[in-house]
Amino acid sequence: MAAIRPLFVVAGVGNASGTGAAAARLFSGAGYSVALIARSKDSLEKLAGEINDSGGNAAAFPIPSYGATDITAAFSSIRTHFPSSQFSLRAALFNAGHGVWKPFLDITPEDIQETLNTNVVAGFAFARESILNFKQNDIDSEKGKRGTLIFTGATASLRGNVTTSAFAAAKFGTRALSQSLAKEFGKDSIHVAHAIIDGGILTGNATSRLGPHAVGLSPESIAQSYLYLVNQDKSAWTWELDLRPSHEKW
Repeated sequence: MAAIRPLFVVAGVGNASGTGAAAARLFSGAGYSVALIARSKDSLEKLAGEINDSGGNAAAFPIPSYGATDITAAFSSIRTHFPSSQFSLRAALFNAGHGVWKPFLDITPEDIQETLNTNVVAGFAFARESILNFKQNDIDSEKGKRGTLIFTGATASLRGNVTTSAFAAAKFGTRALSQSLAKEFGKDSIHVAHAIIDGGILTGNATSRLGPHAVGLSPESIAQSYLYLVNQDKSAWTWELDLRPSHEKW
């Protein structure tokens, strides 16, 4: 019988120049099939085509919003496209996010709702679907785990600032969710990790805006850290990883 191939699913790919896309390319190169979730159909299909043209196996699953129903529907489509008889979901990255940077008195109820929906509500739905899939897996004999779920965090996951009340509240919530899941499902051999990205990420847009000598985090380097988390042995798991460029202020 053919071996079951590992599957990596990532939610939050944006314009395919940031962390989610870098992780998709890296995991594909490491032997994973890749399921891509985001709102931008064109960017998703372009990235999937790039990975497939490079010899990988990727599929795009665009969603209209980061609502819980849309996340659940995307996973249903993923299961159809990557049947369990051939693929096993082994790694999942929740990289989606929405930020509001306004003085507190300028923030609207709609701002708060969208921020919480994208960062927290969608995070819950993504985690639920990932963990349900992980629980069906046998324990990997090499790593001692059924799967790894990673959340991309931010400086605002740890501290608020003068214009980050809505964003920090949501990112605090995502971090708390990650920690709770790590404690609850570790005993089931499911690894949950949270990565604080403390600094600007050098996506294509950021590099053109800040200049070629801007100090920031490389999306490819962040992706390498995510693959490191997935490959960790059960005896020494990381729950929280704190990444920043060498010149970032603490």
